[in-house]
Amino acid sequence: MFGRIMGTALACLAALAPAAGAGEAWDRVLAEAEGQTVYWHAWGGDPKINAFITWVGEEAQARHGVRLEQVKLADTTDAVARVLAEKQAGRTTGGAVDLIWINGENFAAMKAQGLLSGPFAESLPNWRYVDVAGKPATVTDFTEPTDGLESPWAMAQLVFEHDSARLPSPPRTLAGLLDWIEANPGRFTFPQPPDYLGTTFLKQVLHGVIEDPVQLQRPVDPASYEAATAPLWAWLDRAEPHLWREGRAYPANEPAMGQLLADGEIAISFAFNPGRASAAIAAGELPETVRTFTLEGGTIGNASFVAIPFNAAHAAGARVIANLLLDPAVQARAQDPAVLGFQTVLDLDRLPDEDRARFEALDLGVATLAPEDLGPALLEPHASWMERIAEDWVRRYGTAP
Repeated sequence: MFGRIMGTALACLAALAPAAGAGEAWDRVLAEAEGQTVYWHAWGGDPKINAFITWVGEEAQARHGVRLEQVKLADTTDAVARVLAEKQAGRTTGGAVDLIWINGENFAAMKAQGLLSGPFAESLPNWRYVDVAGKPATVTDFTEPTDGLESPWAMAQLVFEHDSARLPSPPRTLAGLLDWIEANPGRFTFPQPPDYLGTTFLKQVLHGVIEDPVQLQRPVDPASYEAATAPLWAWLDRAEPHLWREGRAYPANEPAMGQLLADGEIAISFAFNPGRASAAIAAGELPETVRTFTLEGGTIGNASFVAIPFNAAHAAGARVIANLLLDPAVQARAQDPAVLGFQTVLDLDRLPDEDRARFEALDLGVATLAPEDLGPALLEPHASWMERIAEDWVRRYGTAP
């Protein structure tokens, strides 16, 4: 018995210890990265996230002599298209994109077309802290195995937001939400698809009304797609006339929808960040009475990743940034609701005492649900579902922005 216990303990220590030669290899990466400027192509629609990326750049410069420039995107597909165009033009080195904030269908497309460098994620020194077992979304992206081609840096789960002073008891089921929308016209909306949060809401509804949610973990079957999604369109057909502006206009993205909640134009909003409301309250952007809730049965959850294109001009610097994003101090800052309120990808039990204390000292904020109160994180559907339902929503209810 003692031998088995000692063997297990040694195995755990081995998992946390760098592999032989890993330190020397990482030293070579650091040496190559010093003086490089990394161009991180990342969604630029949230000032808080932009400010965090700026801070990460300051840390990278101070710690490693690596400069970070954020290339702000309206849509991640812009960066994907640029890398693809470079490959088609035969530009195999010196690419314009060093690092991409990515997940879902964009990752699947880049992986399938050989547009990514790696595998690299599991060779990062801070990978040893990633909670692969407890947070399987860190290694599986919209049902697609990451295979080390992208590194996680934030966990996300859909939460709904409401002003408890005006709506003390929000609906906790999709059926209840639909009844509430009909009874309270103009008080609910969602970002206009193909915006990622708008399509996430569509997937949430689809997961709740589809006869067999397991089929969402497989690629779309054209033969059964119409029947599978019919309940989604029936739900939306009832809801659309009663949405904000009678469904004739939609907010562009999450910040725009959050502003509608702040202005009192809508009574329920939602975000893919359980700490967003607390962060906005701390910044004076939302009333202190705003609270969050999830739906019975769970809400969609996933991870955000960074990936390095196959022809990145500054791949060593990009690896340094990816590793820095997994640093416990950086992860704790991201989870601070006064900064971002993002959920960590790390296993806190693996951290040194000093680093674990950073998380334990965090006040997650008045509006943030405790991890045990978030409810189940539903697996993202296969990326093909997101693409198809976004296209069909545009065709049925509006035009792409």
